[in-house]
Amino acid sequence: MIRLFLALCSFLTLRANHSFGAFLGRLLFIFNTDTKNSSKQNLEICFPNLNQTDLQELLKKTLVETGKNLTESGLIWNKSFRDNAKLIRNIRGEHYLEKSKKTILLVPHMGCWEITGRVLAEKRKVTFMYRPLKSEKQNEYLFARRNQGNLTMASADKSGILKIQRALNNNELVGMLPDQDPGEDGGIMVPFFNKEVNTMTLLARLAKKHNAQVIMFWAERLKKGRGFDLNFEPVDLSINGDDVESYVKVMNQSIETLVRKIPEQYMWSYRRFKSSHSYK
Repeated sequence: MIRLFLALCSFLTLRANHSFGAFLGRLLFIFNTDTKNSSKQNLEICFPNLNQTDLQELLKKTLVETGKNLTESGLIWNKSFRDNAKLIRNIRGEHYLEKSKKTILLVPHMGCWEITGRVLAEKRKVTFMYRPLKSEKQNEYLFARRNQGNLTMASADKSGILKIQRALNNNELVGMLPDQDPGEDGGIMVPFFNKEVNTMTLLARLAKKHNAQVIMFWAERLKKGRGFDLNFEPVDLSINGDDVESYVKVMNQSIETLVRKIPEQYMWSYRRFKSSHSYK
């Protein structure tokens, strides 16, 4: 059923696709859904000074963007990389991707993160780390659509880390989404929106080990289905110290700064603060 839904979404124009996604998002807002409840809790944690009216308005906008993210995923996964690239309107900061430098792309769950690696893979080899889904069938479905051409997927385990390191040694681009709870062994507690949360250290460790530049990379979703803007922004993880904890703190701060600019396009439905015992 999910595959059929995503396939049907791929036949829509992006404008129609986003209109449909916005409709689904409004339904998420109207009904008492898990997505609505978890998003509301996260927004309350991160923006404690918002009054109820402004909070509800931001929540509604967030769920509309969540709906768009769902429907556009079907379109992106079921189209070619070349067709995906046609959806990009502007590219800002691409000059930071100097081929002579080892580069790690810091990709938050912001906007349309699924399109980021696919567009880059049109021109260069890119290896993205991912966390396998619990459902084997869903995992196979997504892997087949993500692992194509110049885009290589590396699972978040020892074999995947080795694949990432080989890519860095070959001066290929590496992408990581570090804003999820990595589990007991893969993270440390550092601030994010003034809350201590379990945060991935792998990106910081790899950046230190390989002396790699870190570039934050995100695709901002444009209004009325006009497409996406790609953005590259350098992040100096060593600005406050040369130890891993300092690196991770700067990484979280850079993500937080971006989220505050376009909060409605961030993935608020994920229980990011479960390690901080912030949930009711």
